Amino acid sequence: MNWTRDQLLIVLNLYHKIPFGLFDKGQKVIIDLAKAMNRTPGSVAMKLSNLASLDPALQLRGIKGLSSASRLDREMWAEFHANVGEMAPLSQEKFDSLFLDATTGTTEIIPGKGILPRPAVPVGPTEVSTLTKRRRGQDYFREMILNNYGNCCAVTGLPLRELLIASHILPWSSHENERLNVRNGICLNRLHDAAFDQGLIGFDDDLRLILSSRLRSSLPQVAIEQSFEAFENQQLNVPADGFAPDPGFVKIHRFRFHLG
Repeated sequence: MNWTRDQLLIVLNLYHKIPFGLFDKGQKVIIDLAKAMNRTPGSVAMKLSNLASLDPALQLRGIKGLSSASRLDREMWAEFHANVGEMAPLSQEKFDSLFLDATTGTTEIIPGKGILPRPAVPVGPTEVSTLTKRRRGQDYFREMILNNYGNCCAVTGLPLRELLIASHILPWSSHENERLNVRNGICLNRLHDAAFDQGLIGFDDDLRLILSSRLRSSLPQVAIEQSFEAFENQQLNVPADGFAPDPGFVKIHRFRFHLG
């Protein structure tokens, strides 16, 4: 059975949310998606590996993928990455619609557990049309970042997904072209996300934690010592098969808040 454009868009959504090492027909996420698409897990895993052959980021790491990408695979890859701001929310809509009403909820992709429903944040009826695209883009970004970091806080190692945030390094509001860039995100727990957003912490060129002078002025307060000073100069934990933050983005954040 030939792949359709919409099916490839759905697989591209998954492609950017799990690492290459999980492109296996026994992976629960792939089994769930295959069932929803009326395909075999093997065919979905193979399509992901075909797409991997088109990924320049993997090529730089010496990963080639499979060599049987179709013309439509190549066209969809090029179209998706030429206009991620439009295509990623669209792919999220189509992905979610396989599992639930995409207007009232979204999905969570959790390797080893599968594809699970997650309720959307309620909004008023007049807000729906203006917020839906943004919400889908943010849902896409969240899943991509959390899975890129193995569902653990990159500073503390906290593994509770309910307490994790996909933090933007360059703000969503002012950097439209980087909104959905995996290298513009860091997985942080809620406390460290808030501190990062307010410039209370940052990271140096080696991705080691920096404390602001404002935080330092609160030492030796026990909560500050335990939550922040204990991790000072510790390097961000990025899985070996994950994508590290863009050093240029981290530097812009640091300069913005006069850190270091």
